[in-house]
Amino acid sequence: MHHVGPPQSTVLYSLEENRVVSIATYENKTNSLRRYLLRRFYSRAISSSSDTAIKQGSANPQNPRNLIREGKMAAALRMLRSLRTRPFHVSPLSSCLSPISRFMSTLVIAEHEGGSVKPSSMSALAAAGAVSEGNSISVLLAGSGPSLQEAALHAASSHPSVSQVLVADTDVLKHPLAEPWAELVNLVQQSGCYSHIVAASTSFGKNILPRAAALLDVSPVTDVIGISGPQLFVRPIYAGNALCTVRYTGVAPCMLTIRSTSFALPSVPADSRSDPAQISQVDLSTFSEVTLGRSRWLKLESQDTERPDLGNARVVVTGGRGLKSAENFKLIEKLAEKLGGAVGATRAAVDAGFVPNELQVGQTGKIVAPELYIAFGVSGAIQHLAGMRDSKVIVAINKDADAPIFQVADYGLVADLFQVLTELLEKLPE
Repeated sequence: MHHVGPPQSTVLYSLEENRVVSIATYENKTNSLRRYLLRRFYSRAISSSSDTAIKQGSANPQNPRNLIREGKMAAALRMLRSLRTRPFHVSPLSSCLSPISRFMSTLVIAEHEGGSVKPSSMSALAAAGAVSEGNSISVLLAGSGPSLQEAALHAASSHPSVSQVLVADTDVLKHPLAEPWAELVNLVQQSGCYSHIVAASTSFGKNILPRAAALLDVSPVTDVIGISGPQLFVRPIYAGNALCTVRYTGVAPCMLTIRSTSFALPSVPADSRSDPAQISQVDLSTFSEVTLGRSRWLKLESQDTERPDLGNARVVVTGGRGLKSAENFKLIEKLAEKLGGAVGATRAAVDAGFVPNELQVGQTGKIVAPELYIAFGVSGAIQHLAGMRDSKVIVAINKDADAPIFQVADYGLVADLFQVLTELLEKLPE
């Protein structure tokens, strides 16, 4: 018998059937399970021995097939003898892999920058609070330097449901590489036994969570936009044209990535708690660095701009392929500056080289939900609509009256976009 499965299962390899047999085992059922195994294997051994004897009566005993069959039977009998005295072992970590109990505790994998937790991670805190009433929430931060400590103080006082802030202070975790971060999540989960692990559905969360889920041997639920219960979640399918309600039936932890646009930021102002949550250091003495050499951080390329971040802006001005060139896209940038908003683009505009891909809005880009979304020359492909349909007010300008963008727009104008852009730039104050 060789234990190769999760802690709550014992996996046996059946030599007779040449396949893996998985049988659930628990401490209080050890004796009955052993009796069941012995009966099962003995019955198969007796029947197989009879078949072998009948076939060998008319066949050559030196036939290679008969020799192979006898070898399998001998190995099976040796396994049966070992089952009589060998005890069953249940891993001490089985409590972390048990079905989700009524006592909820959630770990939020947070991203920080400039000494504060990013708004997308704050939305993950709001989602964690919606899992269950009285849910104990822990926030995991990692990195190094003074900004990490400032972010820990921000997280400890930013939400009333946060009970603990876990800090992993090491240069290895300074950059968001999936391999070390996944090892960290695995380490924290083994010691904390959380029922849920939540991260924002950003490039940071989508990079780390799948690998961490593989290490923990669970299936994550991605792009959650609604939480109906501890194990009941709503997520979009078919590029947002349908909503799917998913019930998680696996073992803990239940791992989620949430769309930050679907969960409002906590209403409690930052630093308003009179009793900040406890800040604890993660014990990294057993932190595995085996996988650290598989990838390395090269550099970060970003544009220095005073415009707000695209994912969190109140106003987004987007241009499509109808702008025809990168030079014309500067008109979009000027309008966004006057409105105090961010610049977005369709995939067609990005592929044409008008703007960098970090400005792409859509299913394969960024998901936005601003208060005002203005689209110039955007046809309204289904992949683009999946990334902006949750905007509060949508304004579309396109010379094609049959463009799909008008089906989701609150206000539509069939006109030449260059004429409209010029008039807006002239009439809007600096």
